[in-house]
Amino acid sequence: MQVGFHTDAFNSAYWSFEQCLEWAQANKLEWIECGMIDGVSWIHGLGYQPHVASWEDPLQLRRKMERMGLRFSQIDAAFPLSKPEGATLGVEYILHTLRWAHIAGCGHVDTTDDRYRPVAMTDIEAMEHMRRIYRQVVRVAEEYQIVINIEPHGYFTTKPDFMEEMLDFVDSPYLRMNFDTGNTFIAGQDPVRFLSLLKKKVSHVHIKDVSESLAASMRGDLTGIAVSQCALGDGVNAANIRRCVEILAANGYDGVLSLECEGQGGPMIERSLQWVRELLKEVKHGKQA
Repeated sequence: MQVGFHTDAFNSAYWSFEQCLEWAQANKLEWIECGMIDGVSWIHGLGYQPHVASWEDPLQLRRKMERMGLRFSQIDAAFPLSKPEGATLGVEYILHTLRWAHIAGCGHVDTTDDRYRPVAMTDIEAMEHMRRIYRQVVRVAEEYQIVINIEPHGYFTTKPDFMEEMLDFVDSPYLRMNFDTGNTFIAGQDPVRFLSLLKKKVSHVHIKDVSESLAASMRGDLTGIAVSQCALGDGVNAANIRRCVEILAANGYDGVLSLECEGQGGPMIERSLQWVRELLKEVKHGKQA
């Protein structure tokens, strides 16, 4: 397993993507994950947002990252597809991201659903709505040989039964799961059980802890959190993270563990990085918590 991070860590610090590349290089990380901005944003244009935009040249950025020893593990195109707009805005967003990711040398694109079930749809109708979307975008992803990941982050995806059905929307090795330790936990699920049920479908992983205060006040009410608001290992989800990493190792997972942790401009995510690196050493040598 390899360690990377999501540039969401530096949203609150108003870093640019360039600063995130420099931080990754300084901390000897090879893999970086970020969001896709499909258009123009003033805050991104001014250098205060750590993501990439579709108007940026993906080949030039790829070459720059290669010189720095960096690669994309995944690009986040997580427009909530269960919304009615998923069939229009969501599809185009994913297709644009696939084309950009292909040139940028990125092999995974992340997707998800909304926190709430659409008001005008039943569960069955919403699932059929998303089935049509995934059938459309996965066929394109196959041509580009890019994996479309579904992340547990919303009303449907944080329920194991729904997630299992969604992962069968298309019979293709290019439809997989981005497992998230924090989202499954805050949604009221058992992350270890969730992963155990669907471990063979995992192609990318988000590592998030959950603070005791957030868990006490919001667990079961939220379906996801953007980043861990405490350092990894300091929250109430730490034991679940450890067990999930053990399961992934036992299942032969050799992909990226992408840290989704508040950075505080560096200090918090650096503590998280150290904790995860130590965890991987312990798991490799068969040590238990």
